[in-house]
Parts: sequence; C-alpha cells; structure tokens
Amino acid sequence: MEGWRGAWYVPCLASLETLQELCRKENLTCKSIGITNRSLKSYEVEYLCDYKVEEGKAYYLVKWKGWPESSNTWEPRKHLNCPLLIQNFVRDKNEYLSRGREGKAMKVRNHVKTLKPAIADYIVKKAKQRIALQRWKEELNRKKNHRAMILVENTVDLEGPPLDFYYINEYKPAPGINVLNGITTGCECADCPAEKCCPKEAGFILAYNKRKKLKIQPGLPIYECNSYCRCGPDCPNRIVQKGTPYSLCIFRTNNGRGWGVKTLQKIKTNSFVMEYVGEVITSEEAERRGQLYDNQGNTYLFDLDYDSDEFTVDAARYGNVSHFVNHSCDPNLQVFNVFIDNLDLRLPRIALFSTRTIKAGEELTFDYQMKGSIDLTSDSAEGLSPSKKRIRTVCKCGAVCCRGYLN
Repeated sequence: MEGWRGAWYVPCLASLETLQELCRKENLTCKSIGITNRSLKSYEVEYLCDYKVEEGKAYYLVKWKGWPESSNTWEPRKHLNCPLLIQNFVRDKNEYLSRGREGKAMKVRNHVKTLKPAIADYIVKKAKQRIALQRWKEELNRKKNHRAMILVENTVDLEGPPLDFYYINEYKPAPGINVLNGITTGCECADCPAEKCCPKEAGFILAYNKRKKLKIQPGLPIYECNSYCRCGPDCPNRIVQKGTPYSLCIFRTNNGRGWGVKTLQKIKTNSFVMEYVGEVITSEEAERRGQLYDNQGNTYLFDLDYDSDEFTVDAARYGNVSHFVNHSCDPNLQVFNVFIDNLDLRLPRIALFSTRTIKAGEELTFDYQMKGSIDLTSDSAEGLSPSKKRIRTVCKCGAVCCRGYLN
C-alpha cells in the first residue's frame, strides 16, 4: 500500500519458538518462521517437565518445541531420542534433592515412581533458564565485533539473562556529545613505530613492546594508530581497537556478587583484555543517575577524568562484557586511557590490561576506585553537600586488603 512507504519497523522481541507456538495454536502457517503445512504437525522435544513410573514403565512429560504447554504429553522413555535432555533432567532433579530443606542434604533416590510438584517445578524452571541463557549467549556472540567467544554460565541459582541490558561494542554518546572529533590525519610510517608515529606526535612513547604487551606505567596514556594512518592492521600499535582476543565467560557468582566474568584462556601479564564501554553522559547526569544506582546497590558509572571531569561512562543499560566485571580491592586488571580516532582529552577510551598472569578459569576484576571517584569515608563525607553524600556499598571481594566498601 502507498501509505506504508514511510512506515518504520521495530524488531520482534518474541522468540522463534513463541511465534511458532502461536501459529500452531491458531493452526496457521508462516514460512518465514518455519511453519508450513508439512511442519505444522512436526514434533521435537524442547525439554522434559516431569517423570513417573506406571506398570513398570518410565514416562516423561514432554514440552514440544514450538508447541504451547497445553500440548505437553507423557511419552515412554523408549520413544525419546534426546539423551542430553534426559541427562539435564536427572542432574536438575538430583541437584534439587541434594540441596534439601534448610541446607540439609537429602539422600538422592534414583528409583522414585513420581516426582513431588516442587521438584518438577524446579526442573522446568531450570530448563527454561538453560534455554534463555543459551539464547542470550547466541545474541551476545552475534553482536560482538571480535573473534573470541562469549560464554554464559549459571550453576548457582535460577537467575536468567538481565532484562534491561543491551550489548554494544563502542561508546554510545548522549545527545550533544561527540566521541569522534573528526580526525583526518594519521602517521605515514611504513613500519611503526617511526620517528613521527602517533604516540611521539602526541608527546608520549609507544605503549607496547615487540610482543604487543604493555610497557608503560599506570597513569600514562596510550595513543594507537588510527583509521587514517598508513600502517596496516598488523601494526604493533593497534591493540585495543581490535577488541578482546580472549574467550570469556559471564558466570553467576556464588557469594552474592551477581554476575561476574572469568577468562577461559591464560592471560599473560600486561596484556589487553577488554574495553569498558557504555553511554557517554555529562557529569551532571551521572550525579543524578548515581543517586539511583546507589539506592539499588549497583555501580556502573566510570568517570572520564583523565584531563577533566566533564563526562562519565554509564554501563548500566548499554555495555559489553565489562558490564559484568566485578570489583576487587586486589584486582588483576588495570585501567588505562586510550586515544585512537578521537584525540579529545576529555573523552578517552577505557582499556583494561592484566596486572599479572591470569589462569584459565580465574575471575577478572578491577578496582572500581581506579575511576577517580571520591572515596567517601565517614570523615570525607562531612564536607559534602547532601546531593553529594552517597550510600556506601559494602564490598564482597574477599581480598586480604579489602577496604570494606566499593565507594
């Protein structure tokens, strides 16, 4: 229709399986989501909901993929060709039983004839969580712009993906803020670093050694070659701009710190690990949001205070893997200011480098007070206006040198 030419569209938030369920419920076909006349009656096990034994035969209550829960059916074990789903079912059942009531372990029986409703309910919740986390992992890996993989893991509780978090790869500036200052020149080096390479032009030394590891001290800036430089992608002065080279896992912590991030690969000392990105906002807006975040017990504001305190990065709603990195008073990551395609000293990019060798499976952490925020001890808070007084957040890092608070 002529009137639809100017229409705009938003992505559908419903999953493919949800849309398929609606089609099958209404007996409709839709080729774009895989529901044709031929597949309208196709059946694939999505997860197992319950278990019983009748007349010596084992049966599982099956949730069929792309079908509403009202279509669940009891199927004999011998008809099911889904060993992984059965394995997940048994593991979730045993996990629930082993926890027991009030923390007391219960003996796991493998030959029960029926499951209690509470156990079946837990198994279904775990199955739905597993599916939701898998979809989230796929979404994160679709949106990232680096080669390394992002995994997701929760073996602690029933928490699913965060509902109000959107993955981005670079700064998302608020209206009126320009994170690219229109740089139009670069170095002419055929083999960086040369006499007039980007760091030297800015009055600093090259930040990396021949092994592409950091060689400068904290507090000094990093100037990388930019998109106008003559050098190619293998230039030793292009590190942060390539994104994280390590596969990482967002995991649920078991000590009340929410989500965390661990590396799946060994990381050597002074290696670039990830960039901290989010919304770039004014410090005035950051103060307003900070009051709200403090009341929620969250900390996502990162002050860009290399040269001034005009801007802040807020990774609460928009961010990358760094959104989930926890604080530690004895961290294994260090913050550095980086300049690439924007030489505005008020708007550096924030890069996290390893301070020591980090083993595969180890959690990644940085010190939130590296941001340059005020350390609000009881003494220092006295001279601040009411708007500046913040609720102090208790630190749970567990380090021997723990300061007790995040702020």
